[in-house]
Amino acid sequence: MSGKAEGEIPGMQENESGNIQDLEKWKEKTAKAENQKAKLLLAKLTADEERRKWELELKRLKDVEDKLAKERKLDWENYQKNLSIINEQKNELRREIQFLKDKITAKKAKCEELAQRFRLKRFIPETKVKFTHLEKVKNEEMHTNICCFFDVSTNISFKLNKGEALITFEEENVTQELLQKSHHVVNLENAKTAVRVRPVELESGLSFWLNVKISRKKINVSDIPNLPIPDEWVKDKLELNFCKTKPGGGDVQDVLYDRQSQMAIITFVQPGVANNIVKWAEYPFRASDEIYVVMVSPIVEKYLERFEMFSGISKRTLLLTDIQDKAEDEESMQDMIAIHFQKPSNGGGEVEYIRYVSKGTNVAYFEMDTESGI
Repeated sequence: MSGKAEGEIPGMQENESGNIQDLEKWKEKTAKAENQKAKLLLAKLTADEERRKWELELKRLKDVEDKLAKERKLDWENYQKNLSIINEQKNELRREIQFLKDKITAKKAKCEELAQRFRLKRFIPETKVKFTHLEKVKNEEMHTNICCFFDVSTNISFKLNKGEALITFEEENVTQELLQKSHHVVNLENAKTAVRVRPVELESGLSFWLNVKISRKKINVSDIPNLPIPDEWVKDKLELNFCKTKPGGGDVQDVLYDRQSQMAIITFVQPGVANNIVKWAEYPFRASDEIYVVMVSPIVEKYLERFEMFSGISKRTLLLTDIQDKAEDEESMQDMIAIHFQKPSNGGGEVEYIRYVSKGTNVAYFEMDTESGI
């Protein structure tokens, strides 16, 4: 038999047991909730950390993108700037190339002009030769050549038009003095005329020394018949033919024979023999009981020295232009001009030559003065 404790409230013990159980359940639930909360907080922290990490990465990527955009913009601006500079340089080069092309064209034209002006004729026209002196040698037999020396210079033409005059002074300084004053007034008989003084600008000319040596020991023989014998036999026959004293031969030192050209060079022992033979021009040649005619000519060596092109301004001659003819005849006008320029008070001097043209045109010729120039 069971009994109840004194003072106990009926049903209270069952309630306390139930509450304890409920409390344990709530504690268990609270523990689970706290555990779940801790997991959620940990997950949140992990997520926050990931978010911050991706935010930093995103910011880094955005910074990189901004940097690349700025670099691309700067590169584009530099590209545009460099492109502009390159285009300007290209245009400048084009202008320079065009300028050089124009300059080359002008140079070519100038070269063509100079080539035309300085082109030499192949043949010098026949002209008179002035003999200056003859040098005698003590022992003529010692000299194997006759030597000739020619000093050749071309005359330069100058066109003189109506109302112009050329005046040549004896002294060079007179021309320089008169050129200081370009205009001069010439007193005529009943009038005056203004005359303009100019230097005489000449075109190009040339001068050279021509040395000529004529052998006194050697001759050329041409038109030698083509004989059906060896070359050595032909040489022997030539030697025998030209060693005869008649008509003017002598002892032969050497024979050079060329069958193809039908020519030979014969050298004699004594100087002077060649002179006697070349006088004939045609010389008899006996071979194989036949007499042929061969041509004989001197051996001449020619070479040039001091070949020079020259052009410039005449040192002693002036050109007078713009002359108004107020005299009765050309000679009177010429005399009055000469009188004016002879006077020292007018800056003149002794006149060597004057030529005035009142109508039409005349041509004057200048020659090279080896001592004082043109």
